[in-house]
Amino acid sequence: MVQLTLKGSKGEKVKGLKVLPALFTHLPIYLLTNLANYDIVFQEVPGEVTLALNLSGCRNACQGCHSPHLQGDTGDELTEHVLQDLLNTYGNAITCVCFMGGDHAPDEVLRLAKFVREYTTTSTQPHKTAWYSGKSELYENAQLHFDYIKLGNYIETLGGLNSSTTNQRFYQITNQTMIDMTNRFLTK
Repeated sequence: MVQLTLKGSKGEKVKGLKVLPALFTHLPIYLLTNLANYDIVFQEVPGEVTLALNLSGCRNACQGCHSPHLQGDTGDELTEHVLQDLLNTYGNAITCVCFMGGDHAPDEVLRLAKFVREYTTTSTQPHKTAWYSGKSELYENAQLHFDYIKLGNYIETLGGLNSSTTNQRFYQITNQTMIDMTNRFLTK
């Protein structure tokens, strides 16, 4: 088991993050992850030019969701081949690949993030990886495959990452330490 440290935005140690076990680590099967669409974005991961992969099949059903079209099973299967084509197309024009959703198939998201890391280590600029999860708990071993993780479902009355009352948290992961970077999203 990997030791994980959680730090607040001012470097203080924080307690209370739960870790969910990976769902199917003992089975050689994966739930499918469908790619509904993708875009190059600049806000989702501060300081990064991000290829955001919008994954369909979300089961969180957050009231006021800004992407309700992702609740259905739409799009085509996101495979290593599809990812490889996207990475070859955008190359070093992007610095990060972010999986937006995929909570219904966390093992598949972890596997694909690992693929991105392994595939881009041969490039002149390895790509970072991020995951926007609607769960409030971290999936087991997620910190091994991601540089950034957003946790927390959307609660309309609390707002998103740019709200001072949000329940969501955005972490940067460095050396098995999760640093809360949520304050970088707050609007003044």
